Amino acid sequence: MKKIAGVLLLGFAFCCVSFKGDHIDSPDINTILKIKDEGFNNSKVMESLFNLTDANGPRLTGSTGMKNAEKWASQQLKEWGLGNVAIEPWGGFGKGWETKKAYLAMTAPYYQQLVCVPKAWTPGTHGLIKGDAMIVKIDSVKDFEKYKGKLRGKIVIMSSANAYELKLNFTADAKRLSDEDLQKTAYDTHLDDATANTNPHVKAPVGRPVNTLRPLIDSFLISEGASAILSGGRGTMGTVFTSNGASRAWNAKPVLPEFEMGAEHIDRLIRLLDADKKVSLEMEADNIFLTADSVEYNVVAEIPGTDPDLKNELVMLGAHMDSWHAATGTTDNGTGSVVALEAIRILKTIGVAPRRTIRLILWSGEEQGLLGSRGYVKKHFGDKTTMNFKSDYYKVSAYFNLDNGGGKIRGIYCQSNDAVRPVFEAWLQPFKDLGASTVTPRNTGSTDHISFDEIGIPGFQFIQDPLEYGSRSHHTNMDTYERVNSNDLMQASVIMASFVYNTAMRDEKLPRKAKPKKP
Repeated sequence: MKKIAGVLLLGFAFCCVSFKGDHIDSPDINTILKIKDEGFNNSKVMESLFNLTDANGPRLTGSTGMKNAEKWASQQLKEWGLGNVAIEPWGGFGKGWETKKAYLAMTAPYYQQLVCVPKAWTPGTHGLIKGDAMIVKIDSVKDFEKYKGKLRGKIVIMSSANAYELKLNFTADAKRLSDEDLQKTAYDTHLDDATANTNPHVKAPVGRPVNTLRPLIDSFLISEGASAILSGGRGTMGTVFTSNGASRAWNAKPVLPEFEMGAEHIDRLIRLLDADKKVSLEMEADNIFLTADSVEYNVVAEIPGTDPDLKNELVMLGAHMDSWHAATGTTDNGTGSVVALEAIRILKTIGVAPRRTIRLILWSGEEQGLLGSRGYVKKHFGDKTTMNFKSDYYKVSAYFNLDNGGGKIRGIYCQSNDAVRPVFEAWLQPFKDLGASTVTPRNTGSTDHISFDEIGIPGFQFIQDPLEYGSRSHHTNMDTYERVNSNDLMQASVIMASFVYNTAMRDEKLPRKAKPKKP
């Protein structure tokens, strides 16, 4: 690894020879060389990733795994010498939930264990249950009548419109952004991220449009005495995309135990039933609700500012640390979390003395609607519903976020803030040899920088190579340590550290867009 890093640093040194140093936003080359040396030759990013994912496990907000991750992160930050480390509450959340066991098998016409994941916030089965499978396809309330009196003791398979119509995939799951992709991102400003194929959060959303019929179906299945539900969604070759199957609210209506299944396995059950074969199943879900603490938290740490006039101003970086429950939440968003951790570790280790205070925050509740970051912003900076601002609102220069998987950084979204474009272009100059040079005026959404941007604080998300994020790891049972490239995370760490440092040392705060109007 050190030999590879040495080559990267040598290339970087040559790159810097021709870089103009008289620009107002020219980066401090000596400091960036130190950032790169520490980030590539003494990286702790994969060690942090192992501890957060493999050693800790999934981190659904409200779960034991999430609380353990918060304790680990805060302890690690203290060991690195960060200041003002805290696990800070942001507000109420509802019931916590976690699963202790999930098992599903077909027992007739033969035995076969099946790939499945419990839907979050659904109840357990209270032991092993057995029953015959039955397909239920309800498109309107009129369809209830044909199932009345037929569902008692059945394990219901919610029919999919495209059951057993999977096609062979002749394109690679993983992708790096091409020069053409990046050029479109930079210049085709009329395109949104879905068209530009650069933001997997937008490109390949998990889940479906809100199904207003589903609560009625749930109540009907309970009243008819069905035992459990099996459903399927996107995902092939053993990949299961997961989600929640019930509300976390204290007064949530009851639902049946429900498993999401791999497409090939649920489709086999449907084919057998369509051919009038008897299909018998056995299943067990040990799911528990956690009700002792309904308040949730973010992890905070700082490198204090040193300039007498600027030390009360803030430069912020972060990522959401919560995940879904089907795997270890590595690319969503263990990678973003450890890159942010590594960026601040690098800055602390090389002994920077930032003019402004640098503040790291690892969020919870992102998967349920940016809850942790929105709660923090409301508490410290201002309320988006009233546009009433607190004094610290005016002290934030910028917030930098990472949350589009484990791919290396290729550039940054300006979030329609045209004034920062030449600044960011100058800051990316030293990283052209590492593949990061694209600055686009475009907006991108679906993650925690939005909590800042929506009240007028500059909030930015980096452009990343998608790799297998949208196709294989985002919200799936395959979101594991194996889906990560260490060189990509090291590259992302040094770029994030550089942007944060440059912002902290600038004479002026980064320019802001016009204040948003009250909704």
